[in-house]
Amino acid sequence: MNDRIEWPAEHDMDAALIIRTDFHDEQAWSAVKASLMTTWGEDDDVEPYVHIVDDPRWTGFTPARALSEASAHAEIRGVVYLADSASMRGTPVTLLALSLLTRKQCEDDEEFEAYGGDFRVVPCGVHEMNANLMIANLDFGDFAEAARADPEGVFRGFTG
Repeated sequence: MNDRIEWPAEHDMDAALIIRTDFHDEQAWSAVKASLMTTWGEDDDVEPYVHIVDDPRWTGFTPARALSEASAHAEIRGVVYLADSASMRGTPVTLLALSLLTRKQCEDDEEFEAYGGDFRVVPCGVHEMNANLMIANLDFGDFAEAARADPEGVFRGFTG
């Protein structure tokens, strides 16, 4: 039996891909979605650019499983944001930003440490990350470093 699910391919590759992995609390999920759909930027005038996958087949997906699913598709690169159990229960709301870079794709451990891994990010940080990654202004490692500098390990944004 093949228990693989199809990676979400029917979306604009420039949109931040948000995958819901926790389906225990619809009210919490509504709050997460609302926070993701809030405008952002210096003047709060930038519209969010996201693709949300709200499919129970993703229930309980771990970062390792998401990486495995993504790596089955050679064209999948970048970052995915998981709306997991911590997203549904945390205050403030955070998502798990997960680099889809695998160790196998890197030349060495140093490259993987710089550009791989995961960290928590607030919704406006998702938008800031996505915008900067889309234009190659910053890379995943820049955001991971900012998250490591936060006392709670969360990327909260550079713009405030």
